[in-house]
Amino acid sequence: MSHEHFNLTVLGTAVTFRHSADMERVHEAIALVEERFADQKLRSHGMQSNKDILLTVLALGLADDLLQSQKKLDDVQNRIEAMLSKIEEESV
Repeated sequence: MSHEHFNLTVLGTAVTFRHSADMERVHEAIALVEERFADQKLRSHGMQSNKDILLTVLALGLADDLLQSQKKLDDVQNRIEAMLSKIEEESV
């Protein structure tokens, strides 16, 4: 898998990085970040919030989403393992 350099603009900031992800996923990620940032800006009710604070809140929100998704995945994997064990017990 080759690593390519990407030059992108995210929230008005030019970013260059090496990444092996396909460009479609990269653009989807950028769209998600920009959408959530805009939502966070609206939720601040026009208060003067600096970009660092908004980005920190955004990062925490995305991290929380990731943790919840991982927990759901763990729960599904545990249920599948329990079902497989039950099937194996019944087939003996």
